[in-house]
Amino acid sequence: MSRIKLAVLFGGVSSEYEVSLQSAYNVLQNIPQERYEVFPVGITKSGRWLYFPGSYEMVRDGSWKTHPDCVGCSISPDRSRRGIVKFLPDGTTSCVKIDAAFPVLHGKNGEDGTVQGLLDLAGIPYVGCGVLSSACCMDKVVTKVLLEQAGIQTAPFLWFSKGDIDRLDAYKKEIARDLGYPCFVKPANAGSSVGITKVKREEELRDAVLLAFTHDDKVLVEKAMVGQEVECAVLGNRQLITGIPGEILSESEFYDYDAKYVSQSPTVVPARLSPALLDQVQETAKRAFAVLGCTGLSRIDFFVGEFGICLNEINTLPGFTSISMYSKMMEAAGIPYGELLDRLVDLALERAAE
Repeated sequence: MSRIKLAVLFGGVSSEYEVSLQSAYNVLQNIPQERYEVFPVGITKSGRWLYFPGSYEMVRDGSWKTHPDCVGCSISPDRSRRGIVKFLPDGTTSCVKIDAAFPVLHGKNGEDGTVQGLLDLAGIPYVGCGVLSSACCMDKVVTKVLLEQAGIQTAPFLWFSKGDIDRLDAYKKEIARDLGYPCFVKPANAGSSVGITKVKREEELRDAVLLAFTHDDKVLVEKAMVGQEVECAVLGNRQLITGIPGEILSESEFYDYDAKYVSQSPTVVPARLSPALLDQVQETAKRAFAVLGCTGLSRIDFFVGEFGICLNEINTLPGFTSISMYSKMMEAAGIPYGELLDRLVDLALERAAE
């Protein structure tokens, strides 16, 4: 039986470019070689697409784009091609037909529905959520509105756009009255806690808002929820399973980019919760996954405290690095890394066949 031709996309025009390289390295190393013929495609920070034929170690160390045999390429939206078009040095092109794609891309321009739309146009099945659910989950404001409509608790919040910056003094009154301090100021569309500030007093608010606006033109302000930081992995399309929920033991003010990837805050699986609360987290995660129209996979993050279970955010393409929680939680549920990758591709093919 012929192997499945799988394009693995990595890098990207995103603040999470470096994380994507580490995730992709682990995916490339662990994808079952007996079942897949892998075609790595890297996207530089400036947005150039390159077919990469080199050692996976070059992905891990970031030198992949210097490989002498890299050639420009693109995913053709022409369904008669259904594959990767290579732009060869002699001025000709060649096309490699592929059966599925795994976009190992985090944050904007990869996890927000943009690449998913391109793959839909091309008629190529892909791992993860579709266009609408990817876009909705990337936008923290949209996520919260949809979840609250479904009766799933999130932190109290307000939001405003860049055009409202002159009305910040008026918003300060609402923040003091409805949210209080400390609160969190976040760009509505960004990943891995990039651009987030914990604001402890009103005088810090403007700088925090201006920082968030450097990442997006919509800002979310949330009440600080004091509790355990718990995550849950969900896998499936319609029949959903969950990993064993894990817990972040962050030693920072909050679980920001540095805490995740630089200082690497310790984690535990299972989370330090009662069996009843663990079950409740898993059921809430599956419900939120369905409400947002997710498919394939997502990591769903919660705060758990005296207020109950409060959903923080949904990550539709969570990290696949050696320290990432999604794969750890699924492994604790009996699904090792290689099998997990295999299942994700199967789910992509299953969804495309419906």
